[in-house]
Amino acid sequence: MKSVLAVGWAVALLAAPSARAASASAPATNAPAPAAKPADAMTALFGDPVIAKGKGFEIKQSELDTVVTGFKSSAAASGRAIPPAQVTQLEGQLLNRLIQIQLLLQKATPADKTAGAQKADLQLSNLLAKADSPELLERQLKAAGMTMAGLRSRITQESTAQTVLTRELNVNITDADVKKFYDDNPADFERPEMVHARHILLMTIDPVTRTPLSDDQQKAKRKQADDLLKRIRGGADFAALAKQYSEDSVTKENGGELPEFPRGQMVPEFEAAAFSLTNNQVSDIVTSTYGYHIIKLIDKSPAKKLTLSDKVPGTEVTIADRVKDVLTQQKIEKLAPAYLEKLKAAADIEIVDPDLKAVMAAISAAAATNLPAAAPEK
Repeated sequence: MKSVLAVGWAVALLAAPSARAASASAPATNAPAPAAKPADAMTALFGDPVIAKGKGFEIKQSELDTVVTGFKSSAAASGRAIPPAQVTQLEGQLLNRLIQIQLLLQKATPADKTAGAQKADLQLSNLLAKADSPELLERQLKAAGMTMAGLRSRITQESTAQTVLTRELNVNITDADVKKFYDDNPADFERPEMVHARHILLMTIDPVTRTPLSDDQQKAKRKQADDLLKRIRGGADFAALAKQYSEDSVTKENGGELPEFPRGQMVPEFEAAAFSLTNNQVSDIVTSTYGYHIIKLIDKSPAKKLTLSDKVPGTEVTIADRVKDVLTQQKIEKLAPAYLEKLKAAADIEIVDPDLKAVMAAISAAAATNLPAAAPEK
């Protein structure tokens, strides 16, 4: 699935690699959290100034800091970094988004608020369903400078604002529109062969430095893996042994259970072994660069073309509903810039920070000309 798997802006801030790839290819570690974020220290010293305001609303520095921290955390988790020269541009873009949401929330009707809350609940349910554990999700949120309550509030605001924008722009996607998109883009709805498995990992590298353990330590790990495999083949409970002995901190509490995965997401040795198994079959010892794995196949799903009534993998949303959301978003993206700039002009927006003010002016100019915004010269 490609274009129909978009997620909300707030949820996208948490788009860190999941255990789908990390569990078998990069075991998670639990690094100690810092005592205070830089933003917390700045707030303690200088307070929480208003950085933007307009008729009926104001935005404080802490609100912008939260979304910027989340965006940077998401980028870092995906192996990317925001160049220092682009930070002000990023802050301007995110501040612009915060302002747009506040302007739209002012126009929300009771029906808009109800619909927005319902959409937010669904998004959060899907997010929780995809999380390997509530604890891991809490750690991801903390790394992004957010709490669950804060995430819920932000997603609700975003969903409500999106509902308002859809209504104000009179965007209406029909069933015929959905069917045409589905027929015109068959490759987007191909679901590859998927494997659902458990595993036990005994690591032969240091989880922090990733340096190999000594030969004696590796031999001890191999002996332990052989002993565990004998116990499993003798009828011992695989999930119970995974909880007790697996060194994959992401999956061990779930009895070593991994989310379903297609080819291309695990290290080659793990993938080859997992896809060669039949239901409930247990592998021999599988050696990868991370250590010794024992894999048990739960089930395997063949490749197929998803129908409009099928659920988007890992969610309770149908393909038809997701396509409708995507088409709605595409139409909104064409119509929204002029409408949002009109709202901003009527709201007497004031940007206090001079650098952000210059960036926001560039963003407004780009919206007016339909060209990408460029950071102004300082």
